[in-house]
Amino acid sequence: MALARALILVALVSCAHSFYIPGVAPAEYTEGELVDVKAVKLTSSRQPLPFEYYFLPFCQPPKLKRKAENLGEVLRGDRITNTPYELHMNKNTTCTLLCASEGHLGRMHKKPDLVKFAKFIKREFRANWLVDNLPSATKLSIDGRDSYVSGFPIGYVDEGDKIAVYNHIILIVKTHEYSPGLFRIVGFEVRTASIAAAAYTATENGACKISTDPRPAPAYIDPKLADASQGTEIVWSYGVRWEPSPIAWASRWDSYLAMTDSDIHWFSIINSVVTVLFLSVITAVIIVRTLRRDIARYNEEDEEDSVEPTGWKLVHADVFRAPVHSTWLTTLVGTGVQLLSMVLVTLVVACLGMLSPASRGALMTAAIFVFMFMGLFAGYFAARVYRTMNGQTWKTAAVQLALFFPSIVFGMGFILNFFIWGQHSSGAVPFTTMLALLFMWTGISMPLILCGFWFGFRKGPFEVPVTINQIPKQVPPQQVYLQLPVAALLAGILPFGAVFIELFFILGAIWENQFYYLFGFLFIVATVLVIACSEITIVFIYLQLCAEDYHWWWRSFVLGGASALYVFLYSVFYYLTKLSIDDPVASLLYFGYSALMALSVFLATGTIGFFATFFFIRKIYASIKID
Repeated sequence: MALARALILVALVSCAHSFYIPGVAPAEYTEGELVDVKAVKLTSSRQPLPFEYYFLPFCQPPKLKRKAENLGEVLRGDRITNTPYELHMNKNTTCTLLCASEGHLGRMHKKPDLVKFAKFIKREFRANWLVDNLPSATKLSIDGRDSYVSGFPIGYVDEGDKIAVYNHIILIVKTHEYSPGLFRIVGFEVRTASIAAAAYTATENGACKISTDPRPAPAYIDPKLADASQGTEIVWSYGVRWEPSPIAWASRWDSYLAMTDSDIHWFSIINSVVTVLFLSVITAVIIVRTLRRDIARYNEEDEEDSVEPTGWKLVHADVFRAPVHSTWLTTLVGTGVQLLSMVLVTLVVACLGMLSPASRGALMTAAIFVFMFMGLFAGYFAARVYRTMNGQTWKTAAVQLALFFPSIVFGMGFILNFFIWGQHSSGAVPFTTMLALLFMWTGISMPLILCGFWFGFRKGPFEVPVTINQIPKQVPPQQVYLQLPVAALLAGILPFGAVFIELFFILGAIWENQFYYLFGFLFIVATVLVIACSEITIVFIYLQLCAEDYHWWWRSFVLGGASALYVFLYSVFYYLTKLSIDDPVASLLYFGYSALMALSVFLATGTIGFFATFFFIRKIYASIKID
């Protein structure tokens, strides 16, 4: 068993590097053709709340034009709009002025503007642009290897705590000549410079010249020293450099998604495989040795009527007795099925390359729609579990299932949204989008759950191999390690240990705006998590049954989902050690979303443990002779 699972995991490793199908048709430009530069948002790893690009007083075009965003982009806080930057294919420029004030080369910014700039620069905000649907990036060299960081900084704080704004932007656009006279954009890099207004000299047609001898001073800003009537002058300028590149258009995202830490990812896979092999060996010892010996002994005891049964056989008449609060357990299991189905379908589609990084927001949009449609399977399996636990009021159970998880998500999201609105962040979900999500919930998810529940209830319960006594058997006192709090703490360690390294990269992608497209690795780690949760839950429930405690229904769900506690604790650790959030609303947002993530992990992994335990118990009791 352990060898077979190892071979499966090794096979999966071969597809760990996810590929992608380009999500949009290539745009081709002729010599001198205008190329649009679009602004997306301002982001920071120190402040999880995104802001619209023009929340800061940057130079604006004469007329703002908003691009229609999809659902995923809106929820990510993207607000895509045009900019005054003019790029003409293969036409290099050194210095072009923007938004000059009357009598000045630059723009006069008064104290409120400077206060905003200073606040955002101190919090290390980065601007995010798009050129031909490619995101702006800053190139870094680490150990001789080039890597790209999303966006570019808007300023910096020097060693003397002086604040300087990056007012000169150099746009480096890489092109590939697809055919004679036709060019495709395959790279977009941004470099920044801070240059004082005194270093600028105006030339003809809006161009400028920057004095380099002596070296120009940075464009420092100090709200306290700003002139009350005129303000502080900042000259906004940009240059454009076009570079030919051999990179084909279909591979232009490779440099963004290239792993600079592949060794860590491979260590994550090895760590996960070793963990699951360890658990598989333990499970194999129990099943192949102990359990086979138990079954043989119990079948021999049936031939000798004078022998009193012991161990897990002794509770055969109570093991499938319905638990307390069976409707709530049905709700949790059904929600877990819906979440697991969503994750499975989304991961498979992503691994097949159908969620291209060029399709911004596609991953989140796909996950939401898949979750809605998976309500059919959630209702079906929840109903069968409900019938197995002798449930009768199926309508109440179905409505509770349909309302439970979305109500929590909508309720917490609505409360957090009020705080985000108060910060004027683009991360606040618009009211129309909230209405659209509400209609999707009530118009797609709820009807499908009710329909699936009706079909599942008519299908009937899962068959069980034993009959249930009318009088429940008394449960003897249990060992300390089998008591639920202790068992849950122990059961959550190994599944969490198998996935925590990949969890680090996922948190980085969510909160530090890093590129993440390693769905092959993620699929392998998710597979390991399923195996680990199943096996560790089976082991603990088997030991519990041997101790003549048949209350396994709720316990299997809690033990399977115990790793969620460690996921939340790890998110707290990540907050304290990796992030530098100093805003209370941002901290509230972080812990609110972390709690939702931990709840989702609990429901999904708890469902894995529940079904693994159910089919394990059904199998072992079907293997013995019972009078």
